[in-house]
Amino acid sequence: MACHHKFKEYLTLDKLDFEPNTLIVGTFNPDIEGNAAEWFYGRAENNFWDVLPRLYGAESMRHANPIEWKAFCSSNKIAITDLIQRIDDADLNNKTHLAKLKTYSDKSIATSFQDHSYVDLVKLLKNRPTIKHIYLTRGIGETFWRRAWRPVQNYARENNLLVQNLITPSGYAFYQQGRYNKLNSMNPLSLEDFIYRDWRSKWHF
Repeated sequence: MACHHKFKEYLTLDKLDFEPNTLIVGTFNPDIEGNAAEWFYGRAENNFWDVLPRLYGAESMRHANPIEWKAFCSSNKIAITDLIQRIDDADLNNKTHLAKLKTYSDKSIATSFQDHSYVDLVKLLKNRPTIKHIYLTRGIGETFWRRAWRPVQNYARENNLLVQNLITPSGYAFYQQGRYNKLNSMNPLSLEDFIYRDWRSKWHF
């Protein structure tokens, strides 16, 4: 039995009641027991809803709810989706598979499974020509993610769209933050501020 995205009905942006100018793309949010996320990036340990509102001069929304998150996105013309809509060879009755999914790790997604169904992001962009700025919330150093992201990069460049890779808002940014703070020991940054610094340097305004 495949593992679907927990918010699969939102991935194609069909539920939007506004025309976005910005698209934020993540990786995958598994629809599994114990996943407490109420919407995209909604797990408490993720810094997304702390950092993103700050780019727009707003207070942290880490402890807000999906209604407030969606209202923020609507006000600022931001759409959110993910790269993967389904992992077809993930068996939710297999304890090993389930344990891998429960790590919410991009590495596990890429290396523990072989059959991934992707969101057709190029089609999405063609259907939403108001989108001019596209951000992926992770790096693409690994071959798996680089291959998945390449069609978006190519389409964006062919159509003069801004495309950027942001540092992950998850706790895994701790590693980059640690290296930064070691080199800047007189002016260290909290994890949230470190992520915000990276995003602000790449955002379209």
